[in-house]
Amino acid sequence: MELQTGFNCSVCGRHHAVLPLSYSVKVPLAALAVPRDEWERRVVLSPDLCVIDERFHYVRGRFAVPVHGLEEPFIWGVWAWLRPQDFYRTHQLWNDPERVSEPPCKALLNSALPLYGNTVNLPIEVLTMPVGRRPHFSPADAAHPIAVEQRDGMSMERVIAIAERMLCGSHPEPFTR
Repeated sequence: MELQTGFNCSVCGRHHAVLPLSYSVKVPLAALAVPRDEWERRVVLSPDLCVIDERFHYVRGRFAVPVHGLEEPFIWGVWAWLRPQDFYRTHQLWNDPERVSEPPCKALLNSALPLYGNTVNLPIEVLTMPVGRRPHFSPADAAHPIAVEQRDGMSMERVIAIAERMLCGSHPEPFTR
């Protein structure tokens, strides 16, 4: 998701033709800790689910943040560690339309969000969405900065500040647009 209006970057001094409204991580942090030559035997990875060593279970989801003046939210695509029973239930219901009636489950964030302090192992709630949509995440602590933004929304100036940091400043890999 992106806006074609672009923005003038205060970091690099250039005009960027598009303003991204989403950034995502393709793998959980825990998977990055596995040596690449061991992935084939230790890591099972799909675009939405990951299992490491047959005992650590992760699901990909989204922090959706309303943007003032836009219909589309800003999205952080990230991963969370789930307890085995919650992971198996999520996997079992992955293509079931009735999955939206599942209660939220508790999890721990397994991605670093560069603008919100240390978010690794941040307690979150995972809300199952309709088939075809990734789960929505929300911090268990309503005072956490991302929870505040999810509740109150963010300004376009904040979206631009994030883009400046993610596109031209320092940010942890492996975030992509």
